[in-house]
Amino acid sequence: MRDLGRAAGGALVFSLPMLMTMELWWLGFYLDRLRLLVLVLTSLPLLVVLSRHVGFEQTRYWLDDVVDALIALGISALVCILTLALFGAITVETPLDETMGKVVIQVVPASIGALLAKSQFKAGSEEDENHEDPGDPEESYGGELFLMTVGALFLGFNVAPTEEMMLISYQMTEWHSLCLVALSVGLMHGFVFALGFAGGSEVSPNAPWWSPFLRLTLPGYVIAISASLYLLWVFARLDGLHIDSIVMATVVLAFPSAIGAAAARLIL
Repeated sequence: MRDLGRAAGGALVFSLPMLMTMELWWLGFYLDRLRLLVLVLTSLPLLVVLSRHVGFEQTRYWLDDVVDALIALGISALVCILTLALFGAITVETPLDETMGKVVIQVVPASIGALLAKSQFKAGSEEDENHEDPGDPEESYGGELFLMTVGALFLGFNVAPTEEMMLISYQMTEWHSLCLVALSVGLMHGFVFALGFAGGSEVSPNAPWWSPFLRLTLPGYVIAISASLYLLWVFARLDGLHIDSIVMATVVLAFPSAIGAAAARLIL
């Protein structure tokens, strides 16, 4: 019950900004149901692997992680339904298809929050502090890249549906976009390696400066770009755009996605 309570709290905290965003209400109303289906189907394996890394309970088998991912989805759906009903965004008169669309589009970030609840809200009990799984994949290079993917998707999810994000991309020139790319990469590298944040990585004096840059920073930015392009497609932001507008919008969204990737590398 404690773990389920943490999961519900994490779902609410992580999804509340999106639950109070009008653009997401409208997207849930008119967005192509095929895109919503793709969003859910691609999020399921992500949630399963996230449960393996930092789920809201300790697991030993992949089947347990699948069950926990489904539980996170169920708890998140309940939290989203209750919150949207409280806000008046859905009522008993709202058509079922519209209700499902509004809930489904909110469930993915809420589920990420539900699974992250233990790592972010843990009580510091002896069980939590002393638990150590020597085979935990979060220690591996692939695990680090995966957590960066989660952070990029989550923070990008907060911004991708908004009109302001597209407005910024229309206002920018090519020089602005190049500077934004440089700033995104520089901030990612600084957050993780250079600024001494808790959870950051120390660079060995014997290691060349470019080694961590090529090993984590550049792959992390590629992840941020890929996550941004995926979210823009899901939210139908790329429809009817020319290639230059698509590139510009992707670069703009990759800025918060890159920050999210670096933050996930620090705190998870």
